[in-house]
Amino acid sequence: MRRRLLAVLMVLMGAAALLLCVPLADAYARGRTEHLLLQRRSEAVRFADLADRMRSAADRAELSAEIGRYAQLYGAGVVVVDSAGATVARAGTGPAAEAATDAATDDSPRVGTSDGSDARRRALTGRSTDRLPTLRPWGPRTVVLAEPVGRDERVSGAVLMAVPTEAARRDVTVRWSLITAGAFAAFAAAALVAAGITRWLMRPVLDLDRAVERLTAGSLQARAVSDTGPPELRHLRQHFNTMAEAMADSIGRQRDFVADASHQLRNPLATLVLQLENVEPHIAPGPGLAEHGRALDEAERLEELLDGLLALARVESGTAELTEEDVSRAVRERVAAWTPVFHAAGVDLVAADLAEGLRARTLPDAAGRVLDALLDNAVKFVPRGGRVEVRAGREADGSTAGPAGRAGSVVVRVTDDGPGVPEEHLPLLLRRFARSPEHQNVPGSGLGLAIADEIARISGGRLDVGGHEPHGLMVELRLPP
Repeated sequence: MRRRLLAVLMVLMGAAALLLCVPLADAYARGRTEHLLLQRRSEAVRFADLADRMRSAADRAELSAEIGRYAQLYGAGVVVVDSAGATVARAGTGPAAEAATDAATDDSPRVGTSDGSDARRRALTGRSTDRLPTLRPWGPRTVVLAEPVGRDERVSGAVLMAVPTEAARRDVTVRWSLITAGAFAAFAAAALVAAGITRWLMRPVLDLDRAVERLTAGSLQARAVSDTGPPELRHLRQHFNTMAEAMADSIGRQRDFVADASHQLRNPLATLVLQLENVEPHIAPGPGLAEHGRALDEAERLEELLDGLLALARVESGTAELTEEDVSRAVRERVAAWTPVFHAAGVDLVAADLAEGLRARTLPDAAGRVLDALLDNAVKFVPRGGRVEVRAGREADGSTAGPAGRAGSVVVRVTDDGPGVPEEHLPLLLRRFARSPEHQNVPGSGLGLAIADEIARISGGRLDVGGHEPHGLMVELRLPP
C-alpha cells in the first residue's frame, strides 16, 4: 500500500511539474521570438526608409552599403525589391542570403527556413511582418521578415530580411535546460517530501497490521505501539489496543476457568477413583461387580479428559517463549522411547530417512510433544501386525521430504497402514473431542491431535492430516526453519 500511495503521489507531482514547465518553456520561446522580431524589424524599417528616399545612384550606393554592413555584421541576408518584385539591392552570403532570395523570387522555402513568400506579399500590400514562427532549440534556423517601402497607396517595394536564429535558439535552449533542471530538482524535493509523508501516514497502518498478525497467531500480548501519523490513525491505534486488551482479558479468563476447573476437579475425582478401588473387594461377584468395573473405567476416562483439558489450556495460554529446537534429535529420542510400546502392541515402528541438522524455532520441545501425540494416536488405532513409519526432512511446499533437502520447512511425517479414516472425516480429526464414527469406543479424550495442532500453530507451523495409499493415515508436522 505504501508503494501504491507513493506511486500515485509521484504521478500527480510529475503531472503538476509537467503542466507548469511546458507553458513556462513555451512562453519564454514566444517571448524570445518576439524580442528577435522587434530587434530586426527596427533595422528593416530603417532600410525601408532609405529605399523610399532613394532617387539617385548615390542613394542606391548608400542603401547597398548599409545593407552590406548589416549582412556582414549579423550574417543575415537582405533583399530590396520594387513593387513588381524586381530586385533593387541585395547583400549577404550563405543560407540566409539564399533564404532572402527565395522569398524575393517567390520560391519554396528551404528546409529549416520560415516561409518568406507570404511576408513579401503582405509587405507589397503595405503590411509589416508582425509574427514569426516560434523559435525552439530545433528550429527554424532562419526566419524571414518583410517591411514595405512607403506607406498605404504609395508602396513602392519591400525590404526582405532572412535572419539567422542561432543565438536566439541558443538562449531558448539554455533557458529550457534551466527550466528542466529546476523541474527535476523540484520533483526530487517533492518526491522526498512525499516519501516522508507516505512513511508518516503508513507507519501506524503497518504497525497495526503487524499487531493484528501477531494477535491472529495467538500472541494476546500484541499491541500497536506506533504513536505517529494523523490523529485518526492514532485514535484507531488506541481503540485497537483497547479491543485487544478486552479480548485478551476475556480469553484469559476463559482459559483460566478451564485450567482451574480441570485442576480443581482432579482431586475429588482422584478420591472417587480411590474409593471405587477400595470398595471393589466388598462387592460380590455378579452384575454389581461388572457395573463397578464400568464405573471405574468411566472415572479413569474422566480423569484423562481433565488432564487433556488442562494441557490444552496451558498450550493455548502461549506464555512460553519460542526457542531453537533440534528436531532431528527430538525425533530420534521419541521414536526410541515409543519403540517398546509399539512392540508390546504388535506394531512395527520404523524411523526412515531421518535427516540430520534439522532445527526450528518452536515452543519448548514442540516436535517431541507433537510426535508423542501422533505416536500415541497411531498405537491406539493401528491393528496388530501393522506398520508405522516416521520420516523427518526439509522440503519446500509441494516437494517430497527427505534428508537431501537443504531449504524450506522442517517436516516430520508419520504414516501408518491402519484402517485409516474416510476422506470426509479427515477435517474433523484436529477438532476437540472429535472422533471418527468407527472409533467411538477407542480409549482416549479426543484432545490429543487438537493439542498437537495448537502446539504447531503457536510454533508458527501447522499440522496436516491426509490419507495414505493404499490405506491408512498420514499426519505431517511442518515447522518454519
